[in-house]
Amino acid sequence: MKAILRTLILLLFTLTHSAIGHTVLMQGNNRLAIVNDKGEIDWEMPWGGIHDIHVLDNGHIMVQQHMKKVVEIDPETKNIVWEYDSSTQNGNAGQRVEVHAFQPLADGNVMIAESGPARLIEVNRDGKIVKQFQLQVNNRDAHTDTRLVRKLQNGNYLACHEADGSVREYSSDGKVVWEYAVPMFGKKAKGGHGPEAFGNKCFAAVRFKNNNTLIATGNGHSVIEVTPDKEIVWQIHQNDLPGIALAWVTTLEVLPNGNYVIGNCHAGPDNPLLIEIEPKSKKVVWQFDRFDLFGNSAPNSLLLDVKGEVLR
Repeated sequence: MKAILRTLILLLFTLTHSAIGHTVLMQGNNRLAIVNDKGEIDWEMPWGGIHDIHVLDNGHIMVQQHMKKVVEIDPETKNIVWEYDSSTQNGNAGQRVEVHAFQPLADGNVMIAESGPARLIEVNRDGKIVKQFQLQVNNRDAHTDTRLVRKLQNGNYLACHEADGSVREYSSDGKVVWEYAVPMFGKKAKGGHGPEAFGNKCFAAVRFKNNNTLIATGNGHSVIEVTPDKEIVWQIHQNDLPGIALAWVTTLEVLPNGNYVIGNCHAGPDNPLLIEIEPKSKKVVWQFDRFDLFGNSAPNSLLLDVKGEVLR
């Protein structure tokens, strides 16, 4: 009876805290889906795990496939209309290669961070490399060289190096011009992926116009904002949000109204997958509780209904 009651409470909680207020594109449980602001699935197709996702101006979805390819999906036909295979193209054949980050650029090219070769490239739609340089990685592994990487407006690149526990900014010619080692806050590393784990395996970083950097610390269960001089000026940690435990903190979206939307992966059925907070008050203003749809491993997402510039 207690188990049945708990299930009913969780179901009621999910229904009353669903995606009211935002339309979300997310992958999890081997599905890629759009859930509208009423919590209904508007679109879906079978799809495996990802770490990055974008929507192009034409409405097409750009996403990873098997952590090796970057592909463009036409959502109307659900067909792949373009792909680039980092595991075989431009000198990578025979190497262990994974792709955990990419970015469609304004000129039509695509930036791809290749973990394993530790190489950042920009390719055109014919698959030709138009720019490349080596990434600086101390603990090299195809699975952990990088998480999210973004090209900044100044032409530099901001890269999260998971195994190194560092965020590095590269100049356009590949020189490290700024680096931040994510702190452990006096704690010891603990294995695992959920709330019980701990580390500094950073997942995402966003650069503000004032040159501060907002960092999702991965298994550090936190989001921190640091200045160019590496001073922490804002932070939230695992148990700072009432009723919510942060686990593997992944994606960051800074909305035009100033709110932060953070990804909360591997957090279990009792915690939301996405959380929107007002940073000054640290008040939760919206949360996305669809463990029933996406499960415990949903590392990346995208809000589709936000008007104006979103930093991510």
